Amino acid sequence: MTDGDTLAPELREAIATGYAERDRENMEPTIRYFEELLERHPGHPVLTYELAGAYDTAGREAEARTRYEEALRLGLGGDTLRRCLCQYGSTLRWLGELEASLSVLERARREFPDSDAVKVFHALTLHEAARDDEAVGVLLGVIAAHGDATDLGRYATGLAGLAEWLIGRRP
Repeated sequence: MTDGDTLAPELREAIATGYAERDRENMEPTIRYFEELLERHPGHPVLTYELAGAYDTAGREAEARTRYEEALRLGLGGDTLRRCLCQYGSTLRWLGELEASLSVLERARREFPDSDAVKVFHALTLHEAARDDEAVGVLLGVIAAHGDATDLGRYATGLAGLAEWLIGRRP
């Protein structure tokens, strides 16, 4: 399994350069940059994932999907795997493949149960799948878990209980 944290310093620097030069309004140069980088390092899971993300940002979800699937097959680990699962699940949601998106994001929830990002992307797909109570419950759970960073104070406990109730643990 390969994670972005275990990359050779030159690859980590090359990826950082790609992001530093990225223009979200014109992703073609970034796409070309990551395609060329991947050509120099064929089959590299993290670079494949980064290329998928560039396609995704450009609104080219079908191409992003193919690259996310390839990156996962090549073997990602750690935080890079977490981010890939979030982005891939989101891409599937944009493509209207809600069951596939839920499957990917449920895997992410199992492997990264404490990740707020995973929970938020999961909630978005739940909402899109018309499972609104669950979606709101997941989001309330994220918010309540950070009650100390907000002015929720003592309401956080009650909101956490409401979150569980909405997710399906209703009496």
